[in-house]
Amino acid sequence: MSSVLYDVPGPATRRRERIGSVVAGLLVLALLGAGAWYAAGRGVFEPERWAVLHDPPMGQSAADVWRSLLVTGLGATLRAAALAAPLALLLGLLLAVLRTTRIASLRWIATAVIELFRGLPVLLVMLFALLAFGWDAFSAVVFGLVVYNMAIIAEIVRAGLAALPKGQTEAGLAVGLSRSQTLRIVLLPQALRMMLPSLVAQLVVLLKDSSLGFIVGYEELLKTIQNNTYFFGNASLVALFAVGAGVYLLVNITLSQLALRLQGRSRRTAAPAVVAAPVADGASGAPHITP
Repeated sequence: MSSVLYDVPGPATRRRERIGSVVAGLLVLALLGAGAWYAAGRGVFEPERWAVLHDPPMGQSAADVWRSLLVTGLGATLRAAALAAPLALLLGLLLAVLRTTRIASLRWIATAVIELFRGLPVLLVMLFALLAFGWDAFSAVVFGLVVYNMAIIAEIVRAGLAALPKGQTEAGLAVGLSRSQTLRIVLLPQALRMMLPSLVAQLVVLLKDSSLGFIVGYEELLKTIQNNTYFFGNASLVALFAVGAGVYLLVNITLSQLALRLQGRSRRTAAPAVVAAPVADGASGAPHITP
């Protein structure tokens, strides 16, 4: 049996694939082992390096350390991302619509805004808001995340709209919808559903870019880890950064899994229904229902 894009591999190809998978797996294990051996030689696994997580020095308790990481640091990260993400989505949708409009002046303005902010580093935008506008660190971080990610999201949505067949627009106009109604009711829902993986990936990038806030003085997770390292000493560096990496991975994987569930649900909802259309039967004149 063959697919449209490729033939199903035969026994020899499947055997080569299994051998390649085993070799690749052994290579990964060897690299992990070499990394663990090197880390052990550097004293990374010594108990005192991890004591900050369960028995910290300097008169602090483990609850204080974990509270600073998960409540203060992670809470600040999620607060900035939770405010920036919906704003970036809404403004990105608006820019995508304006870039595809028939009004040339609006299309040029949207294109200029997208190209400008897409080409600027997020950190530069944060610093501009902090120094030029005199905003506080939280506002500067949110501003940088919003203006950069709205430009990327606008391009993602525009790509989704461009990928739709022209017949979708023609069908909407044929049933009496205006161009704006066709865009809102027919095109945008399909484009968003098609580009959902890319949109989620960009939201993950937005969440990770919030770590740049430590440069402008915003006490998010990375800044909290840095402050704890300064307080407890460099011996705690590995343990604190390991916790930070684990937290980022957990949050981002959770967000990706949620997006996959939403994508699966939207595909089931959008499954084409069979419509029964009455067709006149030439022999009897009675309506004949065809799927």
